[in-house]
Amino acid sequence: MNNPKIVDATASSTLRTQKEYFAKRQLKQGAVGWLLLVGLGVAYVISGDFAGWNFGLAQGGWGGMFIATAVVAVMYLCMCLSMSEMATMLPTAGGGYSFARTAFGPFGGYLTGTAILIEYSIAPAAIACFIGAYCESLFGVGGWIIYLVCYLAFMGIHLKGAGEALKIIFVITAIAAVALLVFIIAMIPHFNSANLFNIAVSDKAGASAFLPMGYLGIWAAVPYAIWFFLAVEGVPLAAEEAKDPTRSLPRGLIGSMLILAAFALLILFLGAGAAGANQLKDSGAPLVDALVAVYGEHTWLAGFVNFVGLAGLIASFFSIIYAYSRQIFALSRAGYMPTSLSLTNKNKAPYLAIIIPGVIGFALSLTGEGDLLILMAVFGATISYVLMMLSHIKLRLSRPDMDRPYKTPGGILTSGIALILALIAVIAGFLVDPKVWFMAAGIYIAFIVYFLVYSRHRLVQGTPEEEFENIRKAEQEL
Repeated sequence: MNNPKIVDATASSTLRTQKEYFAKRQLKQGAVGWLLLVGLGVAYVISGDFAGWNFGLAQGGWGGMFIATAVVAVMYLCMCLSMSEMATMLPTAGGGYSFARTAFGPFGGYLTGTAILIEYSIAPAAIACFIGAYCESLFGVGGWIIYLVCYLAFMGIHLKGAGEALKIIFVITAIAAVALLVFIIAMIPHFNSANLFNIAVSDKAGASAFLPMGYLGIWAAVPYAIWFFLAVEGVPLAAEEAKDPTRSLPRGLIGSMLILAAFALLILFLGAGAAGANQLKDSGAPLVDALVAVYGEHTWLAGFVNFVGLAGLIASFFSIIYAYSRQIFALSRAGYMPTSLSLTNKNKAPYLAIIIPGVIGFALSLTGEGDLLILMAVFGATISYVLMMLSHIKLRLSRPDMDRPYKTPGGILTSGIALILALIAVIAGFLVDPKVWFMAAGIYIAFIVYFLVYSRHRLVQGTPEEEFENIRKAEQEL
């Protein structure tokens, strides 16, 4: 017969070890209010207004890009409404990973978390390329030195802690929003609808002045339309650092999405309508080139938007470092990745989760291929969207009694629409460049092999996600 004292001592030792483990992996709670979450959601994405989206004009013409943007906006709105529900049900730093783990277990969580990680690790490298292009235009200096300065400076600020970093992000984002408003107002007097359709018509099926690349051009433009909204779904990653997450997370997600949709449509109409779609389709700095085309060289408007436009690129670069570090923190804390990656410093910042992906991202930025890096980031994003929407549907069906402080309007219909559109987006990435798509898929497969061979045997007990999983299993047994 077992000695009760020995059993109690073993249980006590296990509990003590578990407490020590999590004590070294604590984020700063209550550091972020709903307004900062709105700012964070806009910051994740605002660089997409300054550069990247215009490559969609080359793929689908203005009409193709417009249809793609409208469809993608619907997808993101439905997705944000669905994620708002899941974020209030499961307010943890894992975000989409936590939702999928609760719905589909450890493997489902890992598939979602690593897809998100591909998105957030590669997107800053693409943004760094655009920052280099803007700096080249402004100061005559671009390339690797700019990429290095960006990574070193902004990783350093994040190591100071979440509250400080997000306040700086909010200020930078507000400055960038002012630049967008100045651009929009400056373009209004020069808008001419004929400029939207000045790309040469091809001989592809369905080609017209509205769709110069034909029907398939709409699909090919989808990944670049996604760039208008990519990473807004990262707001729930701040759940463990948010004040009153059940109220602030839905406000942050939905509020930022509405702001981003308004900017995307205004820029798409007025930028191409004033300067010409053909003139912007290959530009590394489309807003600046649009102003130069309309107002001429060396005007204060072009200089202002170029200079302040850097703030938009920096805001997204800065904020996505926050996103990837929190995703790695959650996956590492749960044992999916080496547990050392979730260690936090005296400021409660996960320092290795900030630094190591930054080194990898800097290496990727040296390629200078911002448009191709966008496609790789979009691959991870769209895969994660499919899995998160499946999670929403599964949780609605299998756990209808689970507490939902916020409920998605339309329920499964809303997440179903987002799911179908996300599946279309996955295919669209393949249509644009199959080689890049397969490269991103190869990275994803490597993550999956790592889990199946190694990390699935080393998952950590007691994480927030694991506790939700235990509750799920207990309910099934009852």
